Amino acid sequence: MQEKLQAYATQLGYQQPTAIQTAVYGPLLQGQSVLGIAPTGSGKTVAFTVPVLERIVTEQTTQAIILEPTAELAAQTSQVMSQWAAQLDIKVLSLIGGANIKRQMERLKKHPQIVVGTPGRILNLIEIGRLKTSNVTTVIVDEADNLLSEDSLDQVRSIVDHTPTEVTLGFFSATTNDVLAELSKWFIPEVTTLDVREIDDTQGEVTHELLMVSNPKKAQMLMRLLHMPKFKALVFFNQVATLKKTAAFLRHNHVAAGELTADQRQVDRQKALTDFRNGKLRLLLTTDVAARGMDIADLPAVINFDLPKDERVYVHRSGRTGRMGASGQVLSFGNDHDLRELNHLISPQGYQPVKVYFAGNQLTTNRPTVEPANSQVVKTTDKAAVSERSAKPKTTNDNKPVRIAGKKPVTASNPVSPKKHNKKKHSKRKGMRHKREQS
Repeated sequence: MQEKLQAYATQLGYQQPTAIQTAVYGPLLQGQSVLGIAPTGSGKTVAFTVPVLERIVTEQTTQAIILEPTAELAAQTSQVMSQWAAQLDIKVLSLIGGANIKRQMERLKKHPQIVVGTPGRILNLIEIGRLKTSNVTTVIVDEADNLLSEDSLDQVRSIVDHTPTEVTLGFFSATTNDVLAELSKWFIPEVTTLDVREIDDTQGEVTHELLMVSNPKKAQMLMRLLHMPKFKALVFFNQVATLKKTAAFLRHNHVAAGELTADQRQVDRQKALTDFRNGKLRLLLTTDVAARGMDIADLPAVINFDLPKDERVYVHRSGRTGRMGASGQVLSFGNDHDLRELNHLISPQGYQPVKVYFAGNQLTTNRPTVEPANSQVVKTTDKAAVSERSAKPKTTNDNKPVRIAGKKPVTASNPVSPKKHNKKKHSKRKGMRHKREQS
């Protein structure tokens, strides 16, 4: 590393590089395209930041493009890279969808050497001629398993097609599959795969637990968890509609919770994220798209309000906690059926889920014993009372209403005397017979 960057790393408290940082530094610096696979929270952003910066020359032209799947992640990466770039007087510009494009075009006139943004906005600026790519030497595709999916693959291809043929590509992801490997080779046939998941030691101890709760009581459980001291969690939902309904329930009960969804205004998403990071909010409700790759320092817990559909999504969700050696907790809401599904999701990673319950304002592995309401054990030596009780006919539930068509429900606490009822009916029939005889 250059001396100024080494000094800054020391200032930040870095003692040694992580596995992914060590693996990709040399190849990227030498212009070799790579596919870097490492766990979430293992330092992937710094892994590509340092070699990208060291490849920048003093010329005031755009020389590196960093692609991120969401505006929040682009802003986060831009901030990290800007801090490192400042050590070498290199300018970094964030180009994200939802922000003022005219203001971005004005800032491009200052010729930033690195741009970080979402594919849609970057491609738009390239196509209208405001972002020049003729001098781009490096393109980084972060969260590659997401950006090389159907939704954004064509945009990424178009951006790469606008760069010189000798461009160096870096693909980074926490998960991989055959499709991702093939797509990266489609871009660059000689791409080198560097998978450090087996040797990475940055992951802290993370527990994976299933909190037993029925669907109707999940929102209420979020409120109960806040009774635990210092509890703070990023809460994942599969559907925006469920998220919105839960947020409304929490507001109605005067519980402050932030929301992070793709359909929000950028300024509202950023405020919710900032308030959560600063501790003003203890719950942040989000979807997978909105929270992709976010780095929230010292996040103690992640909650799966709904279980994800596949292992890859679970990995990205759980990766928000237990980062860079810190401990963490992943709580999934559900029942015994969900326990089997959770085991299917995490067993390939070598984990086993633990079933837990919430009792006494804390989580416990011991199932709470619940006695029937108002139940009491009555002891008596009165033989007559015992005989009277045993002589009564047995019923399934004395207080359960018995409905008769067209009649008011009858309960043990509101009985109707059969004798009185029959007498009235008998008198009525007798009166009607008397009238018929007279006629």
